[in-house]
Amino acid sequence: MTLLAAVAVGLAVAVVSIAAYVSVRQQMYQNLDKSLTDRAVSAAKQQVLTQQNNLEGFGPEALGLSDILLGVYTADGQRLGNEDSPLPPMQSPELAVAQDQDEISKRTVGAAMGTHYRVVAVPALFCAQPTRGSPCNADDPSDWEPAALVVAQSLKPIDQTLHNMGIVLWAVGLLGVIGAAIAGNAIAVSGLRPLARLSGAAEHVARTAELRAIPVDGSDEISRLAVSFNAMLAALAQSQDRQRRLIGDAGHELRTPLTSIRTNLDLLAQADKRGGLRPEDRQQLLDDVRAQMDELTNLIGDLTELARDTPQIRNAELIELSNVVEDAVIKVRRRAPNLEWDVSLEPFPVWGDERLLGRAVTNLLDNAAKYSVPDDARTDGVPVGLVTVRLQDGVLTVTDSGPGIADADLPHVFERFYRSSEARGLPGSGLGLAIVKHAAEQHGGMIYARNAPGAGAQFTLWLPHAATQTR
Repeated sequence: MTLLAAVAVGLAVAVVSIAAYVSVRQQMYQNLDKSLTDRAVSAAKQQVLTQQNNLEGFGPEALGLSDILLGVYTADGQRLGNEDSPLPPMQSPELAVAQDQDEISKRTVGAAMGTHYRVVAVPALFCAQPTRGSPCNADDPSDWEPAALVVAQSLKPIDQTLHNMGIVLWAVGLLGVIGAAIAGNAIAVSGLRPLARLSGAAEHVARTAELRAIPVDGSDEISRLAVSFNAMLAALAQSQDRQRRLIGDAGHELRTPLTSIRTNLDLLAQADKRGGLRPEDRQQLLDDVRAQMDELTNLIGDLTELARDTPQIRNAELIELSNVVEDAVIKVRRRAPNLEWDVSLEPFPVWGDERLLGRAVTNLLDNAAKYSVPDDARTDGVPVGLVTVRLQDGVLTVTDSGPGIADADLPHVFERFYRSSEARGLPGSGLGLAIVKHAAEQHGGMIYARNAPGAGAQFTLWLPHAATQTR
């Protein structure tokens, strides 16, 4: 920023200085040319300085024009002037004026800051002194011949003025560049101080993994960057917190089936050392181990699903939601044959992951089937509960015939590993509804629960139509 400010000001000063220098130089030359031309034309018309006696008898100094050189250049190439004064430069441009008599010549002769003149030649009529000594007759054309009155003025004063002006412009420009560099450096240091603080905070996070927000002052771009950085830290902190809770809850939940499996295996090993168990006791122990293994497998699968903490699905495809729900109903109905199923489905296309949506719908149906069977129900082929499934306009509602959800448990039913007091005696890990919420959020939908009037718990899953989604 310091270099940019210095270069920008330097270029601006250079452009302005050059423009000012050229403009002043051109104006001074124009004023000088006008002054010389007006005086030369006036002198040519008065025909005083164009008479040989007057020209040779009086030099410019006698007229108070010490910086002026005066001479006449005749059409036949004679250079005439005062004997005690140097003649002005008279060459082909001035000769052309003397011969053509129709234009004025203006040119600069010499080197700057040296012998430097501005030369003006105007058409004139020159009168050489007649041999009989009589004065020139203005009315007698035979006394006059074509010539050029040449006037030259030294440019030393103008050159000195322009030289001084150039020094002043260079000095002012240099001071401007230095001042711009100092100001740019001060502004850069002041403006980038929040960025340095932000960089320090990022380095602190990388070094210590401590997700501490940085203070934000102002509303400029760097302040907005700091706000975004703090939002990123907050999101990262939430993600870490979810991971810690998931690991802690998973460790707690995994400990129970693992402890049960180890206990049963120890009992089996001890019994084998004492001669073994009765066949029916041994089979019961193995069945218990097998059930614990199934529970552990399901728990690990649920944990794996929830560990995919991605904001949205990546490989979405166009799927028919009604087919997903129908397949889930068939699967759960086989596991709960003692329930009556009231199913009504309407076609509804969505973009999404068919496997994840299928698991979410299956979890909803499994949850409804589990709570629709009373504890004292007799399974003699007669339905003991009812599960109602409706899919209309992308809204899937699953209503069971169980006791419903307690008001204190409603805000927590979708939390990971949450088990109500009534559900702790039933099989499950407390992750099924959490997976449903996870799937709904990944597909841009939502899920909520309530108690249906005259029935049990009702879960409503909403998903957006495929036409409103982008792949």
